[in-house]
This record gives sequence, structure tokens and C-alpha cells, in this order.
Amino acid sequence: MKALYSNLFDILSLKSRAFFRKHSLPRWMVFTFDSGAAFLTFLFAYVLRFNFEVSAFNLEMALTQSLLIVFVYGGFELCFRSFAGLIRHTTIRDIFNVLIATTSALLVLMIITFTSWVSAWRDVFNIPGSILVIHYVTLNAILLISRISVKMFYEMVSYRPANRKNVLIYGAGAMGVVVKRVISSDTENDYNIVAFLDGDKKLQHKNLNGIPVFSPAKLTSEFLEKNHVKTMIFAINDIEPSRKSDIYRDAVDLGLEVLQIPVVSDWLNGSFEVKQLKKIKVQDLLSREPIQLNMKRIADGLRDRTILVTGAAGSIGSELVRQLTRFNIGKLVLVDNAETPMFHLEGELLEHFAHAPVRTILADVTDQVRMDRIFRDHRPEFVFHAAAYKHVPLMEQNPYEAVRVNVGGTTIMTNLAVKYGVEKFVMISTDKAVNPTNVMGASKRTCEQILRSRANLDGNTTQFVITRFGNVLGSNGSVIPIFRKQIEEGGPVTVTHPDITRYFMTIPEACQLVLEAGFMGSGGEIFVFDMGEPVKIVNLARQMIKLSGYEPDKDIKIEYTGLRPGEKLYEELLTDQEKTLPTYNAKVKIAEVADFDHEITLAKIVSLLQSAYRLSEKELIAKLSAIVPEFTSTNKNYLSGLDKGTEEDSVEMEVYPD
Repeated sequence: MKALYSNLFDILSLKSRAFFRKHSLPRWMVFTFDSGAAFLTFLFAYVLRFNFEVSAFNLEMALTQSLLIVFVYGGFELCFRSFAGLIRHTTIRDIFNVLIATTSALLVLMIITFTSWVSAWRDVFNIPGSILVIHYVTLNAILLISRISVKMFYEMVSYRPANRKNVLIYGAGAMGVVVKRVISSDTENDYNIVAFLDGDKKLQHKNLNGIPVFSPAKLTSEFLEKNHVKTMIFAINDIEPSRKSDIYRDAVDLGLEVLQIPVVSDWLNGSFEVKQLKKIKVQDLLSREPIQLNMKRIADGLRDRTILVTGAAGSIGSELVRQLTRFNIGKLVLVDNAETPMFHLEGELLEHFAHAPVRTILADVTDQVRMDRIFRDHRPEFVFHAAAYKHVPLMEQNPYEAVRVNVGGTTIMTNLAVKYGVEKFVMISTDKAVNPTNVMGASKRTCEQILRSRANLDGNTTQFVITRFGNVLGSNGSVIPIFRKQIEEGGPVTVTHPDITRYFMTIPEACQLVLEAGFMGSGGEIFVFDMGEPVKIVNLARQMIKLSGYEPDKDIKIEYTGLRPGEKLYEELLTDQEKTLPTYNAKVKIAEVADFDHEITLAKIVSLLQSAYRLSEKELIAKLSAIVPEFTSTNKNYLSGLDKGTEEDSVEMEVYPD
């Protein structure tokens, strides 16, 4: 018999859900019901006032007054739209609208009655105050009970998924209440709220809408296991990013799935819905305080200027372009030799930044004739040089390309910047240029020396600025996309060494600081960014596995593959001889670097470029080491036979080759 009732209830639930999904009461019908309730409860108030003796009052007068009642109550119902909400999803706001409408009507009717009594108007406007009060109380009871009854019936018969997830809501403030209300009203979601967590001691150990509120200290494996909690919804907007990241990391380390709500401006039609809950990303675990930029200085510097960006379709270049479109620039010239990424970038700009005057050009920065034509045609005033080969293992296998593109491309670009009188030239460097142990880092260190040398040559008017930072999260070929792909394929996730660490920064952060530093520099500076604390790569791998819903070393294994040629255990932002000077932005510092003979260095670089393809790989590395004395290769293929200089290096060469 119990099974029969259960089956009948399930059938009723399914049919009710289908009915409610297809149908809802028209607003006019709700308005008609409310108006009818106002009419009938007024007559009831008359009867109740006279102890149910109909003969004791003028029934015709009562009916006439009831029409006045309906007119006044109906007017305020239209004004406050208390009939407009979905009855089955009645909220506190809906109840408030009903009460404000009925209370306003009561006040107006009392004013009419008092005025009628004082001015001796017709009796139809003189309604006894006791009847108005009885009517007010009775009408509110009918309207509220009817709405709550429909809501309760809907929740009772609506289908609720089996095996609902037990969840915690972190934050018992206004946002947490909104999340709780939406989850409770959406009967088809699969969440069951167990508790709130909040640091406000005034809320702790109390119930909020029937849900207990605990201290965040309650977030332990024992508590989660006891309550079978696997998910946490973060519902605080006004919190420091660093604090939020700490909470996220603690939750992920406990094996929780962490969901966050979007900012209010991203809510659908101004309303939050359960389907908008999103899993956090690894970037959220590493977020820091937002960067404060001198927006006026940047905006004034970019206004109506022609700006050239090389490597525009790359991770850094494309984000830099997005940042630049925020300002009133004169023209944006984008250069890259990657056709498909350039095509996608152009499509994005046309869709989202159609107002920006953009010219996309497929070209290689190592093609001097082509780049000269671009400079001659467009006359850029600012250049952001982001074009470079950056992958350490690949450049270790292809040192000629590292020299050709990174060193050669930068040489050509700086030559042209001087030739065409560019005001400011900003180059993107890397922490791998500090005490380099690989070809890529040595090539970027050489690029830094090119800019510093150009900045100090007599007669130069171009401000050459270097920006140096570590890894950017999610850039092409970086560790995060690689780990994500390995996790999707079921593992293993490969880490080179258990102790390897790296600095990380989000791409938007890096590009914002590039803009900031670009307008700080007057020429020759190396700006170093505050990268926060270094992150152990193995910890990052474990967190990404957990964020994907797996258990590290159980569902997906982590394997150590050993350091690759040229790879360090840790990266540095400064050499042992370098110190930093502060700037007005705490996240940007100026590196104090040792001076060197700029003309001799440029001569060595020209010699390297002119002779590169006539040299063996060992000879090429030897010439690179002569330019970058701190370069210590860890590649066993290059260790033997290295010579820190050759006779050819001492020959005076033309600094600006045609």
C-alpha cells in the first residue's frame, strides 16, 4: 500500500511539474481574483461588524461602498503591481508589494471617510473605521494565505531530483540569502543546503531562514564527511581577492567542488538563477589584489596616437590589444605572422571593439624590408614589442631560430624605431632572462641589452622601456592548458620535478602593468613586476585535478619526468647584482642593473646575427655567452667547447646594418 501511494505521488508530481511548466496564471486573472477578494471581504467585514445580522445595516449602501473599495484597492494594486509575480514562486518581495498596496488603500479610504464626515459628503463615502480595519486584516489574510498555499502546493508536488547534493553556502549576508532563496524556489535543482559559513560572529550559531550558520572554522574534513558535503557555493562579493583565493584553496584541498556566483551585472535580466553557478578556475586560486592603474596618465598618453603591436595574435599581444581598445587611440596597427590566430583576433575586434580603428597586418618582424614599409606607411608613435619565440625546450633544440627571431627581430624593430622617430618602444621580456640557463632566456637577455644600448646612444630620442615578468596563466603552451588536456585524457599529469616552482600572473594583470610601466619609463629602464609568491607546480597540478572532480594519485596520477634541457628549478626576477627602486605603483619596480659598453655589445650582437648560420650550434652558444656572460647553459649538448668570446667579436661592426 505504501508503494502504491508513493507511485501515485510520483505520478502527481510529474504531471504537476508538466502542468506548471506549460501554464501559469495570467496576470489579469490574479488581478481579478484580488479585486474579487477585496469586494467579498468588505461585505464580510460589514456582516462581522454587525454580528451577522444583515438587517442591521443598509445592504444597498454596503454594496455601493464595496465598489469604491474595489476601485481604491485595485488602483493601488496596479500601482505597486502586487499581482505581477508568479504565485508559485512567491517571495518576501511579493508579500511586501501586497502589504504596501493594501496599506496604502486603507490610508486613502480613511482620509476619504474623515473628509466625508467633516464635509458632510454623501453617506457612500462615510465608511465606518471599524469596518475598514476588519476588511484590511481579512483581505491581507486571504491574499497572503492564497499565495503561500499555491507556493506550498507547488513545492510539495513538484518533482525533486533524487540524491540531491548536500552543499554549504559560504557567506550568510545578502548575497548568501539570495542564493539560498533561489535554490529553495527552484525545485528542479539538485542542491540541498546543509549550512551557511560566515565569519560574522553575530550570525554564528543562529538559523537563517531555517539553515544553521557556522564559523568558517567548521570547514573540516570531519564536518564534511559527517554531513556528506561535496560542494561549496561561495556567495560573498565584497571580499579581498587574496582572502577569497585562500578560502578557495582551503576548500579545494578538502576535496570540495567550489561554485561561485557571477557579479550582479552579469545576472540574466537582473535576476540570479541556479544555472549561473560556475565552477571556479585555477586562476581563481591565484588571484591577488586588483591592480590600481594611473588611468588618466595612460589615457592622456595614448589619446589620438598611432600604436604598433608586434606579436599581436599571441597570448600577451592579443590581451594588450584588448586593453588598448579601451582608450581613445588614433590607430592600432597589429602585426603577426600567425594567420589563423590573426584571423580570430580580427573577428573578435570587429565583434566587440568595432569602434577601434584597427589595421591587421600579416608580417614577420625579422623581415626588415616589410617592417620598414609598415613603419613608413603608418608612422607609429608607440611600439609594444611582444613578438618572440618563448618555449624553452623548443628553443633549446632550435637555437638559430631563437637568435633569428628574438634577437634579430628586436634588432630590426629598434633600428626602425630610431629611424622613424618612435616616441616610446616597450618590449616584453621574461624572468628567464635573469641568470639564463637556456637559449630562450639568453636570447631575451640579449634583447634587453639591445634596448638598453639603443637608449644610451648619442642622438637617440626614442624611449626604450623593458618590462620583465614571469609566467602568465593560460597563455599558449603554458603549463595550465597542458595539465588541463592531460586531465581530460585521464592522465597522467606530468611534472618535471617535485620541487620546481614558478611565478604566475594572469594575462590581464601582466598587460595592465605593461601599460603602466610603459608610461613610467623615460628610457633604458627595466621594470620588474610584483609576481606574488612562487607556486609549486606539483601543488598546481593537484589543485587542477581536484577542480576537475578527481582525486590526485588515485583517479589521476602525477608523474615526474625530470628537468628538461635549460630548465631551472626556480625562476628569478633579478640577478644577484640587481636591486630595485620603487615607483608610485607598488606592483612595479625598477631594476638597478650593472652598466656595460653599449657600442661593443651592439657590435657583438650584429656579429652574431651576421654569422649565425655559418656557425655550429656550440659556436653559436659561445657567441651568445660572450654577449650574456651570466648565461650558463645546462644543456649537455652545449657544455663542452664553450668559449666566452672570439677574435671576431672584437672587430668593430656597423651598428645599424641595412
